[in-house]
Amino acid sequence: MKILGKTIVTTFIAYACASVMAGGLETLHKFNNDTDGISGQFTQTVQSKKRLQTTSGNFSIQRPGLFRWEYIKPYKQTIVGDGKNVWLYDQDLAQVTKRPQNQTIGDSPAAILSNKSALNANYTLTEDGSAEGINYIRAKPKRNNTGYQNIRIGFRGDNLAKMDLKDSFGNQTTIIFSNINTKPKFDRSIFKFTPPKGVDVLSE
Repeated sequence: MKILGKTIVTTFIAYACASVMAGGLETLHKFNNDTDGISGQFTQTVQSKKRLQTTSGNFSIQRPGLFRWEYIKPYKQTIVGDGKNVWLYDQDLAQVTKRPQNQTIGDSPAAILSNKSALNANYTLTEDGSAEGINYIRAKPKRNNTGYQNIRIGFRGDNLAKMDLKDSFGNQTTIIFSNINTKPKFDRSIFKFTPPKGVDVLSE
């Protein structure tokens, strides 16, 4: 079972909420204000009541409004936000889904990616202790209908290490980050998406 596009988008972009050290909230806000681009690799695990799914890949983010999230294992799937639309390309299904970006991310964690003001606007932030050398911040949505109970973002020192997301259905998503670069130099063409020939394109 593959992860639905909405779940994929929201799980990967929540990490951009914070950079947490011992200083917690102060460092979080500094990161949010100062960071314009970030790239790295990830391993993502989604635990539901009936199954456990693990995927991995890499990501690129350029504020404002541009992102690329690529699943490589165990299947290939690409999500691109070009500032206007979010494109989800499933290679196995030979299918592309196109959604308006503002409607897709709304005030979900994904909004933090393309709008620096979304952090304070959409979340109540509190320090949430530390474990195994990782410091945590908890981000609780201010609205009740976002679909998420809370987000827990962890940093080891000043390096992004982990993100936990619990949705309203009780599903738990954990993302472990590696090889983080907060000053990447992107070829902006990576944030453009043209559906490959022969694939079905669905608009929502």
